[in-house]
Amino acid sequence: MSFSPTKIIDSFGVSSVWLIVAIFVGLLWFAYSLFASIFGHSFDILFSLAPIWVPFVLVILFWRLWIEYIRAKFINKQEYILLEIRLPREIVRSPQAMDTLLANFHIGMGESTFIDRYIKGKTRPWYSLEMASIGGNVHFYIWTRKFLKDIVEAQIYGQYPMVEIYEVEDYAKKLRYDPNVYGVWGCDFKLTGKDAYPIKTYVDYGLDKDPKEEFKIDPMAGFFEFLGHIGPDEQIWFQILIRVNKGKLREDRKYTGGSLLTKSTSWQEEAEEEIEKIKKEATPDAPSSSDKGITLIPNFTPGQVDKIKAIERSISKLGFDAGMRGVYIAKLDKFNPSKIPALTASLKQLNSGNLNGIAPTRWFTKFNYPWQDFRGKKKEKCKHKIIDAYKRRSWFYAPYKTPSFVFNTEELATIFHFPGSVVQAPTLGRVQSNKGDAPHNLPV
Repeated sequence: MSFSPTKIIDSFGVSSVWLIVAIFVGLLWFAYSLFASIFGHSFDILFSLAPIWVPFVLVILFWRLWIEYIRAKFINKQEYILLEIRLPREIVRSPQAMDTLLANFHIGMGESTFIDRYIKGKTRPWYSLEMASIGGNVHFYIWTRKFLKDIVEAQIYGQYPMVEIYEVEDYAKKLRYDPNVYGVWGCDFKLTGKDAYPIKTYVDYGLDKDPKEEFKIDPMAGFFEFLGHIGPDEQIWFQILIRVNKGKLREDRKYTGGSLLTKSTSWQEEAEEEIEKIKKEATPDAPSSSDKGITLIPNFTPGQVDKIKAIERSISKLGFDAGMRGVYIAKLDKFNPSKIPALTASLKQLNSGNLNGIAPTRWFTKFNYPWQDFRGKKKEKCKHKIIDAYKRRSWFYAPYKTPSFVFNTEELATIFHFPGSVVQAPTLGRVQSNKGDAPHNLPV
C-alpha cells in the first residue's frame, strides 16, 4: 500500500466540504426548530445573531481542514527510506553510544516560519526506530526522509563503526493483509505517569559505566530473546516514532483531567513543578501561624531524594515527542495467543513504581468483554488500520494522529540500542566477520 495521506484528504475534497457545510446548516435549522419552542425569545435572539457567530465556526472548521490538507500534501511529496543496521559479532559499546547518536537526530527543521507551517504545510522530520522479527530473524531498522540518509548513516558509523548499513525494501509493505490468511493483534504503548518522571533506563542498570561484557545486564535482553524465538510463519513488528519536542507538554494533556490545571507549558516546566511539589510535601508545617522568622527545612525521605534526582537527570537530556506501537502477525493456523501477553509485557522491566512505566493502550486493548464486539467487525477494522498505521509510520499527523508523550535520549537508547554479545539470541542477524583497516605497511 503506497504512502498517500492526500487520498484521505482528497477523498473528502471540495464536494464533501460542501456536504459538511450542508449538514452543518441542516443541524442549525434542526436545532432552531427543536429549541425555539423550549427557550422561546432568548433562542430567537441567539439565532438572529447567527450571521455573526456562524462565520467564525466555519472559519475554524475550514482552517482545520486546510491544515490537514496541506500537511498531507507535503508529507506525500517527501521521499522515505528504510535503513537496516546489521550488527557485528560483538558490540562493545554501551547504550550510552545510542544516547549520543540520538541526540544528533534532534533536528527540528521545516517549521521555522508561519509560511512554512500554514501555507506550505511543512512538518518536522520524524524517525521510526524499529525492531522486527521476521520468522524469528531479528532486524534493526531506521526509517526517515531520504534527504536525511547521509546524516543518519554518519551518526551511526560515528558511534558504531563496525556495523553495516543497507538501504532495503520496506518489510512492512511486503505484507498484504488477508483476513483469511493472517491473524493480527497489536497495540500502542503509553506512559503511566507524567512525562517529567523517567522510566528505568540503562543508567539505572549500570550500563553508563560500560562494564565488561560478562557483567552487563541488558534490560532489553528478554525482549530480544522473545523476538528471536517466534516461528517461521510469525512476525513481530515494533516501532518507536520520534520527532523533536519543541518545549510542549504531551499532546494528550486534554485527556488527563488534572493536568489542565497546571501552569506549565513545557515538559521541563512540568518537571520543575513536580520537584517543587515534592519539596512542599517534605517540608513540615510551621508550629504556629503566629511564629515568625522560622525557616522550615525539607525533610526528604530517600524515595523523594531519588525522585528529584531522576527528574533532574531526565530534563537534562534532549527530549523527543514519541509514540510506540507493537504488532503481532501470524498465519491463522500458527497464530499463538500466548505471544500477545509476551508483547504487551515486553517493556515492564523498565517500569518503576515511584517514577514512571509503560503500558499497552488503544487498538485491541479496548476489547475486554465479548459484548464490546460480539460480531468481530470492530476487531477486523482494527487489524486493517493498525497495519496501515504501521506501514505509514503515522503518529503525529493524519491519518492516524495519536497523542504522543515525551522521551529523552536516555530513555530511547534504553529501548532501542544494539545489543552486545551478552545477548545470545541466535537469530539476531549479526554479520559473520568484522571490518578492519588495512595494515599501514602494505607495499604500494
